[in-house]
Amino acid sequence: MRKHWLLFSQFVTLLLALVFVIATFKPYWLERSVAPQAQVRTPAGAAPDSLALSARVASPAVVSITASQIDEKSAAASDEWQRFFNDGGDSAESGLGSGVIVDSSGVILTNNHVVENTNDIQVQLADGRRARARIVGTDPDTDLAVLRIDLDKLPTIQWGRPSELAVGDTVLAIGNPFGVGLTVTSGIVSALGRNHLGLSTFENFIQTDAAINPGNSGGALVDGQGQLVGINTAIYSQSGGSLGIGFAISADTARQVLDSIVKTGKVTRGWMGVEPVDPSEVMAKSLNLPWKKGVLIGGVMRGSPAEQAGIQPGDFLQRLGDQAVTDTTSLLDTVARIKPGTSVSVTLLREGQSIELTLTVRARPAQPEGRPDPRQKAPDGQAAPDEPSAEPGSAEDAGPEDSAPDDGGESDGPGTDMPVPESTS
Repeated sequence: MRKHWLLFSQFVTLLLALVFVIATFKPYWLERSVAPQAQVRTPAGAAPDSLALSARVASPAVVSITASQIDEKSAAASDEWQRFFNDGGDSAESGLGSGVIVDSSGVILTNNHVVENTNDIQVQLADGRRARARIVGTDPDTDLAVLRIDLDKLPTIQWGRPSELAVGDTVLAIGNPFGVGLTVTSGIVSALGRNHLGLSTFENFIQTDAAINPGNSGGALVDGQGQLVGINTAIYSQSGGSLGIGFAISADTARQVLDSIVKTGKVTRGWMGVEPVDPSEVMAKSLNLPWKKGVLIGGVMRGSPAEQAGIQPGDFLQRLGDQAVTDTTSLLDTVARIKPGTSVSVTLLREGQSIELTLTVRARPAQPEGRPDPRQKAPDGQAAPDEPSAEPGSAEDAGPEDSAPDDGGESDGPGTDMPVPESTS
């Protein structure tokens, strides 16, 4: 046994000596024998900083959508806000959009305005396959819709983390602009958390300068790894084409809506039944109110949870439960997250005195049929139908059967310096 151990020791010693000699006099012999490190492969001919891999990863999961409408489209308006539901032809009853496959079972995420009021939805995949889609559910409050197709071996997109995005990050917009086919454009994140645009009730938009055009609605906004961070929804344009100001719904919002629709067929949110107003700095000063530390109640719906709790027009709401309210957007989001039937405390200022009330949240009512679209302008520059009156308390005249304003209750509305958008779908 000892003899074997001595032989082994001598062999190891000779081997180490050999390696030392080679490393000293012929080092390149060892370099040739080292296995190459694993590298991310990029398409042939691609530059080191190319986005080709990201596009290749995400593009197969982006689909083109052709939808036929039940009714003829209303006459096109000339508002500077342009949605991407484009004709792509002479027929006034068909439109084009895009969508994203988010589950291999055939679940597709797109914009609500792409498929609303339609009776036939056709989907074409990047590999050329076609299928008829059915609507699983829609959420007009965020302008999102969920579709389903019956095909096998479907590619899916990976979810990204919009919360980790930063202004300046590279993004790709993928969709079917003008019906020309799958198209990829690149740009950067220009801004995060955009709201007060008047595009939908609940707004959390990523702004990008990636070129997006009519037909891109419902398409994917992806990061540098090809992961979904947003659903392309709108652009600001005077010509109908891209001016480098595009907006995509955050994938975080989209995923919440998707999960709720897939599980229950709808999105259930809390509702309190008020018309909040963001007072300007001048208004807040004149009313002796803290600026950007609450919302002014402009109206209370008759029979609503807010009325039953004792909230009055002119109250300045500052806190809901344990959440501080800074503006109408934060109020909308906070109320929406509360489960219907839950009682919460409400802290407000009334005539300079702090008051605390208890409010029981109810489910947000759906927009009644036949009510005008709050995004549409009235002719001759008049106020839009159902636009909240500037007179405090006027909302109390609404009856119980019409308890919600145009967006179901709490509406932040468009910013005063932004034009009211019009739906071109």
